[in-house]
Amino acid sequence: MTVPGTHFLRNLVRRRLLIAELVRRDFEQRFVGSVAGWLWGLLQPLVLLFSWTFVFQWCLHTPAPKGEVTDSYTLWLFCGFLPWLLFQETVTRSASSMIDHANLITKTIFPAEIVPIAIFLSSLLNHLLALSLVLVVVGIWLGHVSVGMLLLPFYMLLIGLFGVGIGWIAAGLQVYLRDTAQVLGIALTFWFWTTPIFIDEKQYPARLRFLLRANPFAYLVRGYRDRLLSFRVPEAGELLWITAYAVAAFIAGGLLFRQLKRGFADVL
Repeated sequence: MTVPGTHFLRNLVRRRLLIAELVRRDFEQRFVGSVAGWLWGLLQPLVLLFSWTFVFQWCLHTPAPKGEVTDSYTLWLFCGFLPWLLFQETVTRSASSMIDHANLITKTIFPAEIVPIAIFLSSLLNHLLALSLVLVVVGIWLGHVSVGMLLLPFYMLLIGLFGVGIGWIAAGLQVYLRDTAQVLGIALTFWFWTTPIFIDEKQYPARLRFLLRANPFAYLVRGYRDRLLSFRVPEAGELLWITAYAVAAFIAGGLLFRQLKRGFADVL
């Protein structure tokens, strides 16, 4: 006689092991054969940081916003674009993930929904490398590290829920509409430049402030900066708002993916 819940626990353990294996393979395959190996995951954000600092600080002379705990625009910028990079990498790589794993989806009983989850966890490893560097620089530059950084795992969880949810939608649609990845790239570009990563929220024109209120990443970018650079306590309303955004995206993406994956084997 089967003990109630045993089947569920077995499936849960199997999926956890499968996700761990997918994360390991994905992380290794991305850097296999390269001399620098996993260091490329750290070099990419550093090159982006240098490029954007060159344009915005050295050429355009953009200062760090007034009222921040640091006068370093570079440090302020680095803390702001890290959460976006994690989200963007998760979503863009998830978009083509069903096609990339078509051999598994069409020939085996494979839980396709775990692929975007594995992509997020693999991207999270690179994110943690860059975040470790930021913590060292902040400690040296400011002479202290805020205890607020202990809340960063919560923000990472929200980025994961949000990224995986959007990733499920993009991955499911890409199977049927191969233009989805291109449309997604355009949408993410617009989203990126309307998020307060390079400029302060106060610099947005009053008539466009609605873009900030409707943009969950405005809250996530602000949250990362505040937790890393200051001792500010996050507002409960703000945390509830971005949590609602993330959970809603995760649930909506999961429900849509569940419907779409029924025809994957026929289309792929």
